[in-house]
Amino acid sequence: MTKQLNVLLVVYAFPPAAGVGVLRAASLARYLPNEGIRLDVLTTRNSSAVGLDPSLLEDIPPAVTIHRTMTLDLPFSLKKRLKRVVTGGRPPSPAEQGTAQPSSGVLKRAFQDLFLPDPQVVWLPVLSRVAPRIVRNRAIDLVIITGAPFSDYLLAERLRKQFPGLPIVLDFRDEWLSTLFGRANFQFNRSQRARRFAIKAEASAIASATAVVAVTEGARTAIRSRYPEEPDEKFHYLPNGFDGTRVAFSEGPLPHPYPGKVLFTYVGSVYASTEPTAVAQALDALPAELKARVKLRFIGHIEEPRYRDSLLRLGDMVELVGHMPQRAAMKAVRESDYALLITHDPLNISAKFYDYLGTGTPIVACIHPDGDVRRLLEKVRGGWWADSQNIDSMTQLFTNAILRRDSLGQTFRPDRAAILQYERKAIAQRYAALLHSLCGLHDQGSTPVTDENVMVQTF
Repeated sequence: MTKQLNVLLVVYAFPPAAGVGVLRAASLARYLPNEGIRLDVLTTRNSSAVGLDPSLLEDIPPAVTIHRTMTLDLPFSLKKRLKRVVTGGRPPSPAEQGTAQPSSGVLKRAFQDLFLPDPQVVWLPVLSRVAPRIVRNRAIDLVIITGAPFSDYLLAERLRKQFPGLPIVLDFRDEWLSTLFGRANFQFNRSQRARRFAIKAEASAIASATAVVAVTEGARTAIRSRYPEEPDEKFHYLPNGFDGTRVAFSEGPLPHPYPGKVLFTYVGSVYASTEPTAVAQALDALPAELKARVKLRFIGHIEEPRYRDSLLRLGDMVELVGHMPQRAAMKAVRESDYALLITHDPLNISAKFYDYLGTGTPIVACIHPDGDVRRLLEKVRGGWWADSQNIDSMTQLFTNAILRRDSLGQTFRPDRAAILQYERKAIAQRYAALLHSLCGLHDQGSTPVTDENVMVQTF
């Protein structure tokens, strides 16, 4: 029997906030209390999220203590409008991609540099005051800080100064530097000052951490390579996953909402690394008789008007639904012929990819050919893929998918045993084992988890 471990999870957005970025923290909060862990969650009361999904909060056991604080962060819709004003509303040109670009105008540069490494840094003053208080008052044994936003990781150095012996885990849902400055992304601030700040801030956070967890092996390797002076055992890989109680391929397909059509459903936000223009061009290049058979459904927030415009040019082929609660979105995937995945990111794997796997729906993936998504898709035989920058290749991918639809029972053979390794409960058990090992707690006694769900006073 393992001694109970008191853990504080620091996360910017937490249920009832919605979005794929919420799901990893939500699953840890749901399952860690069954693994000898008393969990406290420190989060915001008013996070800038794409929407609300109260059903996610219903899954959090009452034993989890939730501390909610205020942040000065702007609402999601206002932040997106402000971002377009600050950035000028355009992505970098091909020649500019992967390089830091100077801002035009003193005011624009000053505004961008005020919020480093990201606009959510306005939560840091409250976070830095409340987190130490919780560590002391709740006898916390270990702290997990999960991001993005990457500004959350600035807490690590501050906690280390106050608690020299406290185990601190940095949980990277995205690899920091490539996410902010990689070719696939168009971020709030790509200046040289922002790059220098991020490099220095990540190094300080890594030095302050006891362990670093990445959600892909590629991200773990990339982060680890930047810090050769650190021991290899400091860096761990624990993937995202799917919740078998919300999406279950054992339930089988649902009735088709578009009889006679081949339905491709995409779930999640559409932003720089999931930009759909080339995919739309590939679909538009299909022969007329195949285009007439296609229904393309996008569920989620579309960040830029130009992304929406590129999809709407497909006319009746496309349906833009907007945000849905996760259960409803996964039901929409299960009633589809194919789950559509778009990502230009070679390192990070979106959480929705695992949810797709959990539905048992074949995946049609427009992805980076050298990325971890391709390797995992092939490993579990979850579907078919094409290079997200090769229009001809994607056109052939969709052609094959349309022609294959009626024979999927014979041609789609996923490795379900391999897929089940990515169920969130199993991953939480592995995460709990890591946390216990970091604290060296292997005593014989066990303290029962208290039955409480506390909201602290707004700060």
